[in-house]
Amino acid sequence: MRLAMIGLGRMGANIARRLMRGGHEIVAFDRDLAAVATLDDEGAIGANSLAEVVAKLTTPRIFWVMLPAGVPTQSTVDELTELSEPGDIIIDGGNSFYKDDIKRGAAAKGKQLHYVDVGTSGGVWGLERGYCMMIGGDKETVDLLDPIFDTLAPGYGSIVRTAGRDATDDRAERGYIHAGPTGAGHFVKMVHNGIEYGLMQAYAEGFDILKGKSSERLAPEERFDINLTDVAEVWRRGSVISSWLLDLCAIGLVGDPMLEQFTGKVSDSGEGQWTIDAAMEEAVPAYVLSAALFARYRSRVDHTFGDKLLSAMRFGFGGHVEMPQ
Repeated sequence: MRLAMIGLGRMGANIARRLMRGGHEIVAFDRDLAAVATLDDEGAIGANSLAEVVAKLTTPRIFWVMLPAGVPTQSTVDELTELSEPGDIIIDGGNSFYKDDIKRGAAAKGKQLHYVDVGTSGGVWGLERGYCMMIGGDKETVDLLDPIFDTLAPGYGSIVRTAGRDATDDRAERGYIHAGPTGAGHFVKMVHNGIEYGLMQAYAEGFDILKGKSSERLAPEERFDINLTDVAEVWRRGSVISSWLLDLCAIGLVGDPMLEQFTGKVSDSGEGQWTIDAAMEEAVPAYVLSAALFARYRSRVDHTFGDKLLSAMRFGFGGHVEMPQ
């Protein structure tokens, strides 16, 4: 299939590359024309404006927008809506707020366009590992786009299939789902990121406790100088708390055992707060997720070793940088 990739940052460029590897044709656009030139050299069809993107696609046109949530995405979707023709498809693959998707979907429908929201997880590793996708939109459009999602998804891989699953629809096992109508994809991804905050915070606090065992505040006979790099490594192997996030902890610690390259001033991209907002709207207690979010806010005032580990994990999976000093 031929589609446009609009936004060629860490995620967008690699999504485009994976699609090209899978035989799809990519029309690439970014405000940074150097990024466009790089993809053009790798086989994409470069474009210097959204109008040129439209001209290089045939109906129904498919636009995949991969930009930061908020104004960058909204303004791009607005411009594409004006440039598009009935039947064209706008995909938001970033981390937009699901209520914004619902509004955009309604506006698109009013112009006989289709809007699909795709919560995309995989970070900078997705090019090789594939992307986990949670998709919102009407069934006919999502089905039309299936070759794209199938190419981006990880596939079965080496994960053992869950006993007892109905195999009539194996998309979840291959790494993507049609979560529901417009907004449902980003809603599921939002909660995914909220859970991510909680998991990361648990690792951060655990390693903080391990590191603190050598504190002079403890009785000498109760002090242990624990090798955190070895602990992270051994927990990766056969432990019930092994995970990709723990893998990233191990990678970060082996290269920088005291995590001196990080300040511990942990950033967030908004999904954690939106998850807590949803929990309050639904009257669902979310103790762990709330505490994890507030810990990130606290890290910007008072930093711990665990906060540095949080930053190391965020850098590991997404290339995310810390809050400015």
